[in-house]
Amino acid sequence: MTQPPPPPPNQPPGPPPGGFGAPQDPPPGGFGAPTPPPQQPPAQPPYGYPQQQPADQQPYGYPQQPPTQPQYGYPQQPPTQPQYGYPQQQPPQYGYPTQPQYPQASTPPPSGGKKLSAQMQIVIAAVVAVVLIVGAGVWYAASGGGEEEENAKGSTGSTQGKGGTGGNGLGGNGKEKVPADTQAKLTFQLPEPKVPDITDVAGSWITEKAYVKTGVDSIVGYDLDKGTPSWTLPLPGQVCGTTRHVTADHKTAILFEATKRVGPRYYQPCTEVGVVDLNTGKLVWSTSVTGGNAGDSKARFSEVTLSGTTVAAGGTDGGAAFDLANGNPRWKPQANAQDCYDMGYGGGEGLVAARKCGPYDSQYVIIQNLNPLTGAPISQYKMPAGVKYAAIVSTKPLVVAADVGETAGDGSGISDFFSIDEKTGKLKVKIAADADRYAARCRSTEVETCSKVVVGNGRLYLPTEEHEGSTGEYGDETNEIVSFDLATGKPTPEKADAGDRYTLIPLRMDGGNIIAYKSPPYDKGGQIVSLDGGTMKSTVLLENPSDEVVRDAEGSFSEDYSEILYANGRMFISAVMISKPRESSSTDDKKYLALAFGTH
Repeated sequence: MTQPPPPPPNQPPGPPPGGFGAPQDPPPGGFGAPTPPPQQPPAQPPYGYPQQQPADQQPYGYPQQPPTQPQYGYPQQPPTQPQYGYPQQQPPQYGYPTQPQYPQASTPPPSGGKKLSAQMQIVIAAVVAVVLIVGAGVWYAASGGGEEEENAKGSTGSTQGKGGTGGNGLGGNGKEKVPADTQAKLTFQLPEPKVPDITDVAGSWITEKAYVKTGVDSIVGYDLDKGTPSWTLPLPGQVCGTTRHVTADHKTAILFEATKRVGPRYYQPCTEVGVVDLNTGKLVWSTSVTGGNAGDSKARFSEVTLSGTTVAAGGTDGGAAFDLANGNPRWKPQANAQDCYDMGYGGGEGLVAARKCGPYDSQYVIIQNLNPLTGAPISQYKMPAGVKYAAIVSTKPLVVAADVGETAGDGSGISDFFSIDEKTGKLKVKIAADADRYAARCRSTEVETCSKVVVGNGRLYLPTEEHEGSTGEYGDETNEIVSFDLATGKPTPEKADAGDRYTLIPLRMDGGNIIAYKSPPYDKGGQIVSLDGGTMKSTVLLENPSDEVVRDAEGSFSEDYSEILYANGRMFISAVMISKPRESSSTDDKKYLALAFGTH
């Protein structure tokens, strides 16, 4: 059975060939002066105060699979399991007291009243306990097969300080050490290349010798301290997909276009898959495939990832996988009776597919943990009704983010996180991510592009939205990084405070610690900190200069549309999208492809 036409792919326009010059000195003056404070929002309960919870919403034949294994991607009825129903408290109140507003059994009688008997006190205590349970809500967890349970809205967990592992035995073992001097300087800057239209330049990596960044029809390796090009890899077209995963010998996977973009559309299909050696700047191999929704044409991909010795690419035409060493196909897109195709994959320690199935007007999403060598499903979980796309936050442990019923409402692409047993496909717990409270983000149509969220120590770490700081003045916004236990869904008692006028953004795990960026106020430089994954104690690793020119350059990068890397006393921040300069732009307004800071 042939598949219905896929949704129209994103077709970002792009530029003709071009490049950019050598690193330049910081510009005089600069831009990015503080903007007027936003209008005071209407009065509302303090940040984190419990609010009324809404009612529940309310491979493919290459190579051939062994006969005893299910065919790659074939939808199966996930096993069912009993519904869970552990009660729990209201969500934590960040920065505010969390004492439950319920009468206590030990409250003395009013003046002049009779003293309660011991038996009556026991009765009152029992009643209060029932009130606490009923008032706190019910913890949700269900199997992958139950539609009714899947559609239920999960609770955010217990009152702060009542759940999780308490931080004992967690954290530490990080590779990043505190430099002798944490004060950094701007070591180099890469000017933004001129392009005729919007151009994707996502993709950056660090090796022992180079900072590697996607350019225009190229990838360039720069000396870590000087910023001079160490090597340049010219490509026939623009890079259109990258992965953060890198092998031990510094190889990574990319997608690129077969030819250069030309006007007036500045668009070419993203069809070529390749592996780049980040040490030498050589393209190890490149290839393309046909099949799936593309028929006899080249399959178009929107994402690529890496797991072990397998490179996997997905998109609306279907998914394919290749041998890391030589590019030989491990599976290719293939039409099937269930109208299924792999939208994309999560890589790293495992390989997990986000698979869309069914007729165009009634599609559903399946999460499949795959054997990276064959593509055979190890387990699978069917996402709840109302999920159009899903993002893989982590493959081991398996954590998925989705916007169920498009209820997030803030463009984050996340209403809930799903902690799934990768071996059985059973749902451990669903964690509601209130869009008004938490600031993690996933691109709604892409599978492995989540930011501001990391997984480690059996926990999900994510930042809260910015809220008023301790002084209550304009421009005094701050936030925290909090965590949830992936086995129980309960919030842990520990949290990391950014401090007044700073906001914390988790970047990656470092052993049991979290490497985070502290976005600064307008008159300070940013910081890189290491947070103990158990206690959430913060240690400064790097602090950027606070002089006006440098801080304006750092502030020109948007937190939601930039890549921030840190390793061994060096921080790099770079653009993921560039565009043609506006006619009204001042020549003094310098824009950068990347900035480098170092403590060396």
